[in-house]
Amino acid sequence: MRGVNAALGAAGLAAFLALSEAVPRLGLVEEDHFPPTSRIADALGTELADGAFWAALGDTLTGWALGLAIAVGAGIVVGVVISVVPYLREATASTIEFLRPIPSVALIPLAVLLYGTGLRSVLLLVVYASFWQVLIQVLYGVQDVDPVAEETARSYGLGPWARIRHVLWPTALPYVMTGVRLAAAVALILAVTAELVIGAPGLGARIAVAQTSQAVPEMYALIVVAGLLGLLINVGARSVERRALAWHQSVRGEVAA
Repeated sequence: MRGVNAALGAAGLAAFLALSEAVPRLGLVEEDHFPPTSRIADALGTELADGAFWAALGDTLTGWALGLAIAVGAGIVVGVVISVVPYLREATASTIEFLRPIPSVALIPLAVLLYGTGLRSVLLLVVYASFWQVLIQVLYGVQDVDPVAEETARSYGLGPWARIRHVLWPTALPYVMTGVRLAAAVALILAVTAELVIGAPGLGARIAVAQTSQAVPEMYALIVVAGLLGLLINVGARSVERRALAWHQSVRGEVAA
C-alpha cells in the first residue's frame, strides 16, 4: 500500500512539473513572470553551487531550530505548571485567549524596534508563534488525564512529581508531539517571513534580493528550497512522533495498517 501511495505521489509530482514546464512554453503565461521548470532547475543548480546560499540556509535553520527549542521547552513547562497548580488555569485562561490570536507578523515592528534586523528579532517572532502551538496542546493533554488514574496514583501515595511522570506525562505526550509537529512548521514559516520582511540573514532575505533584482528564476528556485525544507521538517517531525509514541495505540494502529 505504501509503495502504491509513493508511486501515485511521484506521478502527481511529475505531472505538476511537466505542466509547469509546458504552461510558459505555450505562452499561456509570460516566462518573465513564471519561468519553465527547466529554467528554475538551472537556477537551483547555480544556487547550490554558491557558498552564500548555504550560509543563508544555515541562518534560516539556526533561527528555526533555536526558536523551536525555546518554544517547545517553554510551552511544556508553562502548560504543565498552569495545569497542575490549582486555579491557575482559570486565572490565565482569558490572558491566553487574548494573546494567542495576535498574528506574529504584527509583532515585526516591535521586534525591529527592540532587536533590529538580527537573529534575536527572528527568534522573537518564531518563539511567539510556536509557543502557543505547544502550550495549547499541553493544556488539552493534561485535561485528558483519566481522573480515576489520578486518584489511584494519589491513593498509592505517589507525590506530585511521580504523578506527573507516570500519569500526566504519558497521557499528555501524544498531544505534546502534535504541538511540536505543528510548531516546527510554524517556526519555519515565521523564520522565512521575518527574513523576508525585515531583512534578517537567511533564505527569506535572499528571496527578497532576487525579487528586487528581477532574478525571477532564482527567486522561484529559493522558494522551492523553502518548500522542500518545510517538507523535510514535516517528515522528520512525523518520524520523531512515531518513534516517541511507538507504544501508543494510534501509532501501533498506523504501523499495522
